[in-house]
Amino acid sequence: MRHKFKAIRFSLSVLLAVAVFTFGHPLPHAGASDTIPLEDFFKNPEKAAFQVSPNGEYLAFLQPWSNRMNVHVQKAVAGEVSRITDATARDIGGFFWVNDKRITYLQDSGGDENFRLYAVNIDGTNRKELTPFEKTKVGLVDVLKDSDQEILISLNKRDARVFDVYRINVETGEMKLVAENPGNITGWLTDHESKVRAAVTEDGVHTALLYRETEDEPFRMVAETDFRESILPLLFTYDNRQLYVSSNVGRDKRAVYRFDPVTGKEVELLFEHPKVDVTNLLSSDVKQAVTGVSYYTDRLRYHFFDPERKELQTVLERQLPGYEVQVVSASRDENRMVVRTRSDRSQGAYYLYDLKLGKLQQLAEVGPWLDESEMARMQPITYPARDGLTIHGYLTLPHGVKPEMLPVVVNPHGGPWARDHWGYKPEVQFLANRGYAVLQMNFRGSTGYGREFWEAGFKQWGRAMQDDITDGVHWLIAEGIADPDRIAIYGGSYGGYATLAGLAFTPELYAAGVDYVGVSKSPPVYCPGGQRPTGKEG
Repeated sequence: MRHKFKAIRFSLSVLLAVAVFTFGHPLPHAGASDTIPLEDFFKNPEKAAFQVSPNGEYLAFLQPWSNRMNVHVQKAVAGEVSRITDATARDIGGFFWVNDKRITYLQDSGGDENFRLYAVNIDGTNRKELTPFEKTKVGLVDVLKDSDQEILISLNKRDARVFDVYRINVETGEMKLVAENPGNITGWLTDHESKVRAAVTEDGVHTALLYRETEDEPFRMVAETDFRESILPLLFTYDNRQLYVSSNVGRDKRAVYRFDPVTGKEVELLFEHPKVDVTNLLSSDVKQAVTGVSYYTDRLRYHFFDPERKELQTVLERQLPGYEVQVVSASRDENRMVVRTRSDRSQGAYYLYDLKLGKLQQLAEVGPWLDESEMARMQPITYPARDGLTIHGYLTLPHGVKPEMLPVVVNPHGGPWARDHWGYKPEVQFLANRGYAVLQMNFRGSTGYGREFWEAGFKQWGRAMQDDITDGVHWLIAEGIADPDRIAIYGGSYGGYATLAGLAFTPELYAAGVDYVGVSKSPPVYCPGGQRPTGKEG
């Protein structure tokens, strides 16, 4: 992540230098924010990734030490902080509680992304490397709630091309294979007894849902679709007989259903939204019930099935107004939980909430060195594409500047099978702080808006997808927000491709552009007489 931000910072520095050279200084207006150092937007968090222990007595989190993110532990209430990892070359890649006294964490070497699994006690003792294998990568499948010593991991030890599931002892490192990947499984799902009983396969054209009654039986296919449709298993029902799934089979938008793997049929619709896909389920192991769903329209939204969970959300949002509020971790009894806030102008904060006492305690701000009042607001917008399709996006205007004839940076997202969301984006805030309006749009081909919108982008790279970006720029000009002579375009991955396409196909629209790791291919070099270039030619 650190290397990614370094590359982004470099790209933004290049963009800013090009833009200032082309446009002149962008902040001629009174009332603009003070210039904030670039590094402040990209610093490591003060503290992040808080998780509460199973018994609710301790908190673990990531905090910088020796300029790297390391795991720290403290008592949940007024506890002294102890560091239990000592990474100096790379940030810790993630961690999770196994029991009340032991934590496992992931770490790679030299940025190779071959993450190994380690375990350590919360007092820093008994540290052990659990997967000391060369050129392998481990991931978490399930923290076994019925075991204090074992977890389920995915590991490509047997075959570097595929990931099998192993049960591993976090004290000894002893492993047992519990699910062997035939070569096309891309995801696994356990039931509430931590048995691996469902899987998803993909071969680039077809997707399938696999199921088995017990771990002793082979998987069988219960549903198969082409890549346009899929059935994504989210959670077993609490009797372990059926599945909750997110599916777009036979419909445009993904909806959440109860699914019978014996018959291969959808049994009951739980929730659907008319405008966006729904893919995330909320549940309670204590109540053994599904309590709600979350989804993204212009912002994060919720729909609850359980009145008490709805009341909890209401209480939290009332105490934390103006923020997106999520419960991100909870004790086994669900009485203590970690609450995370986010907004467009803030990296947010972490809180500890005691359900019995009704007490909310702030644990840490993620980026306390940034003054939220000096950050720019990101507002959801829509505009019509030339064929009438509605394009959703976000417009960030510089703080304290009148939104008229502004220099603009157009920032198409990567993927392209992705989408932009409302929230704090360091590169967007950096550009807004320098006086630029930033336009982000979810052009056709973006995900989250249903099949029809996604499929409208098929074979439309540089065509209708690029037209959606162009039409957004024209909309900004027509609204009087953008100065047509001071518009730049910047993006990474597919956004980099869109940057190159914008400069190539509509050069009259952009005065500057920077492609960050964009998808591109240099044209072949024609050499008369078959001679190859020597490297000295222009």
